[in-house]
Order: sequence, then structure tokens, then C-alpha cells
Amino acid sequence: MSDVAVLSLDQQDFVEGELFYVVDDGKPSIRHIDWPEQAHNDRIPQYRSHLIPIHNGRTVAEPFALQKHGFVFVRHVTAMKDFFDEAEVTSVYYRETEQLILAQTGAARVVVFDHTIRTTDPRHHADRWIRNTVKSVHNDYTERSAPKRVRDILPPDEAEAALQRRFAIIQVWRSVAPMVECEPLALCDGRTIPPTGFIRNERRYRDRTAETYHIAYNAAHRWYYFPLMTRDEALVFKVFDSDASAGVRFTAHTSFDDPTSPPDAKPRESIEMRALVFY
Repeated sequence: MSDVAVLSLDQQDFVEGELFYVVDDGKPSIRHIDWPEQAHNDRIPQYRSHLIPIHNGRTVAEPFALQKHGFVFVRHVTAMKDFFDEAEVTSVYYRETEQLILAQTGAARVVVFDHTIRTTDPRHHADRWIRNTVKSVHNDYTERSAPKRVRDILPPDEAEAALQRRFAIIQVWRSVAPMVECEPLALCDGRTIPPTGFIRNERRYRDRTAETYHIAYNAAHRWYYFPLMTRDEALVFKVFDSDASAGVRFTAHTSFDDPTSPPDAKPRESIEMRALVFY
């Protein structure tokens, strides 16, 4: 991709992208993941596409802030050599992510507990921690699943003490390739998401139930993306905050097909990190 192409895409104010929102039928969606004998009880959600202006965050004069918008875009140089090396990710990148979130939040403690590599290249999909991109508007934790995650990660006494104070779950997203040339991440300004349209999505396993929120369409939503992100840039965003008075509590995000991506664009390769944040 030429420097001229990079410059023109960086300066474009917005693109129109097709985003897939869940259809709100008043009931949660349910999938049984490792429980085939219960598959007849699945409630598979329906999605409807909407053509949405997705604004170029690089051209916005006002800086984004985690508390105000629910996300922040930062330059953050990484020492990582190979993001497909799980041992290097856990030994190097977990620590880098912890320090980044501490700096952005002013929290007392950060516990990075999980990561996922996503790529559109099917050659990698056999690895358990490498998955395809997600093209549905969603938020990764709910009012029920967020405190449950604290209990899953911390020892019982420590978890119960931590849950008496403010905590959040924050994620960090970056390219592991030199540049994102297709299927970038879009984030919705948390201020524009009303307290309605959060549809519970249950993933039922034999021993537990995980929950996320799928988001129903609302014309008030305002979306942003950061074209051609490099591996030394990162998005830090909230997926839960226990303090209802602490600005944005949730955001919504999704990948999308960027209409400006060239036909020979390299597959998107990214990593998302998940962390408990205690104040």
C-alpha cells in the first residue's frame, strides 16, 4: 500500500459501513456450546444490517477519553516480536497491557486475565485461542457476567472484598500485523448509547453460562474507527464499569468491511486483551 493511499485514507472524514445489529424480540439469545443434547433449546438471534457513517477518529479535533467516550486511542510501542507465540504474549504483552491500562485509568490494580488473536486468515483457525473476526454489534460483559468474572479469576475472599469497591473490565485492541488493511474495529461513543437495547446473549456450557450484550440499533449511535492502525497503536476501551456515576459504563464494538480497503488487502490480524481493573 503506497504512502499516497495511506495519506488519503487517514484524511477521509468517514466511511459508510454495514453494521449488523441484533433484532430485539424481547428475549435473550441462547447457544449451547458443548452441550449438544440441549441444542434444541437454542435461540439463535436474528441480525439486521444498517448502513452507518463510521467517522475517522484520526481527523477528530477533540481527544478521546476513556471516561467521556468509553475508549481512547493511543500510540503505544510494543516490545513483542511474535504475537502468535503464546508464551511471549503471556510473558511480555500481559505486562505491557497492565502498565498501559494503569496509565490510562489511574487504577490501583490491573489483572490481565485473557487474550484472543483474531484473523480473517483461515490457516490459523485450528489454534484454540485464534478466532475469526466478529461482525455483530456487541459488548463483552453484562451486569451479571462482569462480577462473575471477578469471582472466576480471584480467590473467593479476595473477590468478595474487591466487589465491594469500584471495578471495571477494560480491553486493549491492536494490530499484530504491520497495519490493519481490512476489517478494522469500530467503536460506538458510549455517550450516544441509551440505557436500552442491551440484549442478553447467553453461551451455555455444561458447567457455566457466559453472557455478553448484543446491541439493538439506535439512530443516536455515533461510530468511530481509526484507519490503517499499526502494531504500535492501540485502542483501550471499557466493556463494564460498576460505578454508574463514573462516566461511560459500556461501549459497543464490531469489526466491519471497510469499503475503502483494496481488493488485495492483507488479512486482518489483531489481538484483544481483557483485564480486571480495581480502583
